[in-house]
Amino acid sequence: MSAPLTIIGSGMAGLGLLRALRAIDAERPVTLITADGGDDYSKPLLSTGFAKRLSPDRLAARSALRVAEELGAVVRTHTRVEAIDLATRTLQIGAERLPWGELVLATGAAPAVPFAVPPAAASRIFTINDLEDYRAFHGALVALGRPGRVAIVGAGLVGCEFANDLLAGGHGVSLVAPEAAPLARLLPEPLGRALGEAFEEADMRLALGVGVRAIETAGADVVVALDDGSRLVADLVLMATGLKPRTALAEAAGLTVSATGIHTDRHLATSAPGVHALGDVACVDGVNAMYVQPLQAGAKALARTLTGTPTPVHYGPWPVVVKTPLLPVVALPPARPPSRWRIEGEAGDLTALAEAEDGRLIGFALTGACVRRKVELARVAPPLLG
Repeated sequence: MSAPLTIIGSGMAGLGLLRALRAIDAERPVTLITADGGDDYSKPLLSTGFAKRLSPDRLAARSALRVAEELGAVVRTHTRVEAIDLATRTLQIGAERLPWGELVLATGAAPAVPFAVPPAAASRIFTINDLEDYRAFHGALVALGRPGRVAIVGAGLVGCEFANDLLAGGHGVSLVAPEAAPLARLLPEPLGRALGEAFEEADMRLALGVGVRAIETAGADVVVALDDGSRLVADLVLMATGLKPRTALAEAAGLTVSATGIHTDRHLATSAPGVHALGDVACVDGVNAMYVQPLQAGAKALARTLTGTPTPVHYGPWPVVVKTPLLPVVALPPARPPSRWRIEGEAGDLTALAEAEDGRLIGFALTGACVRRKVELARVAPPLLG
C-alpha cells in the first residue's frame, strides 16, 4: 500500500490534487487538513457573485462532509497546523502529533495589506481571497440594507474584477491605486487607460496615481484619505493590494522558500524528501503563476507523480482572461520586459504585442473586440514554463 498522503489546504490546489489522485488511485489513504470550513467552491466565481446576486452558500458546490464521502478522504476542517517536523514526519496540531507518509503543502497565498489597519475601522475593511472572506464581506453589504458605497484599494486583477462585479451588482464603487492605469502588471498603459475609461463611463470613480495616506472613521462612514489631499467616503473598504504566498509553515520547517513561494523543481518536490508544494504557494523552477490553468496542470502532474509515474509540470502559453465585462481583457504578460509594445486598434478595441529585440512575440494584451485573437496569438507565444 502507498504511504498515507497528507494535504494541507483545501482550496483549488488541495482539492484539485485530491480529485486528480482519486482518478488514478481510489484506495490510497489521504488526509486533507484545512484551517477553514473545507467547502468545495470555484474561486473564480468569487469575483462574479455580486453581479449575479449569489449568496455565499450558493457559491459552495459541496460541503466538506460530501468531499470526504465522495473522494474517500479524511477531511479535518477548522484545523490549523502549527509546525512540520521533517525528522519525525509529523505535524503539530495543538498537543497532537499527526504522522504523514508524504506531504503536500497547498496553503495558497494571503492578501498583502501594505499598511496597518486602524482598529476603529477594522470591522469595515475587508479582503476577499476565499469563501469565508466572501461570506464576511457579503454579510456586511447585506447589513447595510441598501446599495453600498465601496472603496477598492488596488487596481490589479482582483481589484478590477471586484470593481466591475460590485458595480454590476448595483453598488457604488471607487477604485484607488498608485499606478497611472488599471492592470499595470498585465497591460501596457494605453490598454489600461481604455479599461479605466470604460469604468468611468459606467459611473465608477477612479483615483489613480495616488496612494492611501490613512483610513479613518467618521460616524457610520469610512474615510479614505489620499496623499493628494482628496478623500473618499465609503461604507466599506475592500483591500486588493496583492497576494503573498503562505510560506511561514514551510520556512519554519527549514524548507527553501523566498518571497516568490516555496521552491520546487518541475516535479513539485521541495527541498525536503517526501514534501511537495502546489498552487499559489509554489514557486516552480523559478516561476510562481497564481492562475487557474497552471494550478490545474500542477495538480494533474503531481497526482501522477504521487502514484508512481514521475511527471514534470508544464505550463503552456495560457492567457489570463480578466472578468471585466465593461471592457473584456485578455493578457499573456511577457516573462521579461519586452523590447517594445506594438499597439494597434482604436477606442477600446486594442491589440498590444510584446516583442523581443529580434521581433519575436513574447506576450500580448487584448481589449474589447480584439480578445477574439486570444487563440491565434497564444499559438505562437512562448510557454510560461516549457
